[in-house]
Amino acid sequence: MTAARLIRAAARAALPALAAAHVAPVVSTFGPLRNRVMPRLCGRGRVCHVALTFDDGPDPVSTPLFLRLLAHRGVHATFFLLGSQADRSPGLVREIAAAGHEIGVHGWLHRPLLLRGPRATYDDFARARDTVAGITGRQPLLFRPPYGIMSAAAHLAARRLGLTPVLWTCWGEDWTARATPESVHRTVTADLDGGGTILLHDSDCTSAPGAWRSALGALPLVLDTCEQRGYQVGRLADHGWPHPAAA
Repeated sequence: MTAARLIRAAARAALPALAAAHVAPVVSTFGPLRNRVMPRLCGRGRVCHVALTFDDGPDPVSTPLFLRLLAHRGVHATFFLLGSQADRSPGLVREIAAAGHEIGVHGWLHRPLLLRGPRATYDDFARARDTVAGITGRQPLLFRPPYGIMSAAAHLAARRLGLTPVLWTCWGEDWTARATPESVHRTVTADLDGGGTILLHDSDCTSAPGAWRSALGALPLVLDTCEQRGYQVGRLADHGWPHPAAA
C-alpha cells in the first residue's frame, strides 16, 4: 500500500473518533446533569444571589421595554447579544451598557454549533466579540452558545478568544407561541434556587412572533419571587461565579 493510501485509510479510520469528540460536549445540554456536575458551565454562584440573563437581543422593539422595567426595579442583568442584532442597533447596545448591564455574546448568527467546523465557529465568535467591543469600547468576556449546545470547536474557539461559556440553571421556555407570563414564571421558579442563573429572552428574532411579551410579563413575577425567597438578583459579574477570563 502506498503512503498516500495509508494516509487516506488512517484518515477514514479517525473520522468516527473526531466526530465523537466534536459532539461530546453536547452532554451539557441535559440540564439536570449539567446543574449537578458542571457548576461553572451552568453559572452556579453565591447562594444568596440569582443571576438574571437574557438572550437573542438587542431588539429595538422589545429590549427597551425590558431595560425600562429593570431600571424601575433597580436590577442589573447580563445580556447575551447576537452580533448580527448588535450590528443593526449599535445605539441600543450602548444604552444597555450605559445602564450598567453586563454584555456577553451569543454568536453572530443563531445557528447550531454542531453543524459548524472549527474555522466557521471561530470566525462567528470573533465577529460577534469584535462587533460588540467596537460598539461599547469594552471586549465582552462571556459567551452563551445558541440553543445551549456546545461543541469541542466551540470550547476551543472560546478559549482562544478569551470568552467564558456559561449556560443556565433554569429557564422560562418563553420562546414558544403558547407561553404566557404565568407559564414562564411557573417554569422559572420550579427550578430556581440560590446561586442559580435564569435564562429569558428579550427578543423574538429566533422565537415565535411576540414571544418576548411572555418574558416581559413574567419578569416582575420572577423578581417578586426572588425577593420573597431572600435572593438578590443581578449580573453574572456580581454572582460570585468562577470567571477565569476575568482573572
